[in-house]
Amino acid sequence: MNYISTRDSSLKLSAAQAIVRGLSPDGGLFIPETIPQVDLDFIRSLCGLPYEGRAKAVMKLYLEDYSEEELELFTKAAYSEERFGPEAAPLHPYDAGTAFLELWHGPTCAFKDMALQVMPHLLRAALLKTGEQKQACILVATSGDTGKAALEGFRDVEGTKIFVFYPSDGVSDVQKLQMRTQQGNNVGVCAVRGNFDDAQNGVKAIFGDKEMAEKLARAGYFFSSANSINWGRLLPQVVYYFSAYCDALTKGLAALGEPIHFCVPTGNFGDILAGWLAKKMGLPVDKLICASNSNKVLTDFFETGCYDRNRPFHTTMSPSMDILISSNLERLLAMTTGDPAQVAAWMAALSSTGKYSIPAELLAELRRDFAFGWCSEEETAGEIARRWAAGYLMDTHTAVAAKVLEDYRAKTGDRRSAVVLSTASPYKFCDHVLRAIGTPAEGSGTALIEKLSQVTNTPVPAPLKGLDKRKVRFSDTVEKEDMPDAVLTMLGAK
Repeated sequence: MNYISTRDSSLKLSAAQAIVRGLSPDGGLFIPETIPQVDLDFIRSLCGLPYEGRAKAVMKLYLEDYSEEELELFTKAAYSEERFGPEAAPLHPYDAGTAFLELWHGPTCAFKDMALQVMPHLLRAALLKTGEQKQACILVATSGDTGKAALEGFRDVEGTKIFVFYPSDGVSDVQKLQMRTQQGNNVGVCAVRGNFDDAQNGVKAIFGDKEMAEKLARAGYFFSSANSINWGRLLPQVVYYFSAYCDALTKGLAALGEPIHFCVPTGNFGDILAGWLAKKMGLPVDKLICASNSNKVLTDFFETGCYDRNRPFHTTMSPSMDILISSNLERLLAMTTGDPAQVAAWMAALSSTGKYSIPAELLAELRRDFAFGWCSEEETAGEIARRWAAGYLMDTHTAVAAKVLEDYRAKTGDRRSAVVLSTASPYKFCDHVLRAIGTPAEGSGTALIEKLSQVTNTPVPAPLKGLDKRKVRFSDTVEKEDMPDAVLTMLGAK
C-alpha cells in the first residue's frame, strides 16, 4: 500500500517511509492511497483476541512492509499487562445503551498511550527498513497529554531524540509536572509562551525550515513527529474502535452488524478521524459525534461549512481540546474529496486568512458521518457531578463528550447504543474534578491527588503516585520564535 500527501497525490511512499518522515515536504499529511475493507467475519475473528492481537490484525492491513512477526512482537511489548494492567482499553458499561471506552490505563494515564507505546517500535523498524543512517529528532507540540505519552514512549529508544513543546499556561499542573520530571537520556522539554496553536505552528514552521534541516543533517539528525500528523501515531488509534465494538458485542450493547455511535472529545481531530477510518473500513458505526469545549471551531465548521480560527481563544478545564487549528481535518477533506489541489488551496487560505469554506454538497456528505456539539465550562462541571452521583468518576474531557452525547440524544431522539471515549484519568485534572463534585480544591493539582482519592474512595493510578516528589529536570520557557534555537541547543547543532 502506498501513502500519498494530502496536497500532492503524485508523491508516493511506503508505510515505513511515511512513518519516518512524519510530514510531507509540501506541508501536507500522509494518507493511505486506499482504505482497506473488512467484513463481519473479520470483526468476529477479533472478538476472541486480546487487545494486542486485535492491534496486530488491524494495523497489518495498512502496514504491508511490516511482517506479522514484527507486529506481533511490537504489539505484545506495547500493550503488556505491566504497562496497561489486565485490559489495555476496557469498555465500562454505564447503562443499557451507553458505555465508556477507558483509554487511560497506560503509563501516562491518557489515551495517547494507546498509540505512543507502539509507535516507537514502528518508527525504529521503519528506520531500519528505509536504511536511514541519521538519528530521528522527534518534535512534538502538546496540549497536555501527547507530550508525556511521547516522552515516555520514546524514552531511550535507540536512534531517536525527542523534544516536546507545551504552552506555558495551557496544561494542567499534573500534566506539566509529568513532562518536567521526565527521565531518559534522549529527551527534552520546553514551555512556549502562548497557547497550543502557537506551539503547533512553531513545530510546523521548524519542519518546513530548509536551513534548519541542513543544520540537523550536518549534525546527523532529521526531523520526524510523534503528533497525530504522523501516520504511525494515527493508525494505532483505529484499533480501539474495533476493540470497543468487539467488547460492545460481548457486553450486549449491540449485535454483530448493528451500527453504534461513538462520541469523541475532539481537539486536533486525530482521535475522531481514526473512528472515521474504522467506519470506512467496514466497522458498523452510525454517527461519529464530535464533541468540543468552548473552543468550538469544529462544531461551527460542521454547522456552517466554514472553518474560521479568527476567534477568541479560551483556556478551559479540558486543555487538551484548547485548539483552534485541527490539523487532522485536512486528512478528512483529502480522503473525502480526492482533490489534493483543492485541499492545498484550503490550507493556504487557512494560513493566510485564518479561514476557508467548503461547498454545501461536501458539508452534507460529511454530516452523513458526523454529528457535533459543544459544552460550556459550567456544563462540563455539572456533567462530572451528575455522573459521579451515579457512581462514575470522569475527567473533564470525558465529561464534555458525555454531555454532548446527551444533548444529541435529547435533540434528535436517537437512542442508538453509544460509546463515549474516555480519554484521561480524572486524576490528571483533580482540581477541576474536586470542585465539580463539591469539594474545595486549594493548592496545586499534584497536591490534590491524594485528596481526590480520599474524597471519592478511588485508587490513585500508579503512574501518578509520588509525582510531586520527583525531581524537575526541565524548566525553560521560550518565545515561539526562539523554538528553533532551543532544538538546536538540545542537539548540540547550534
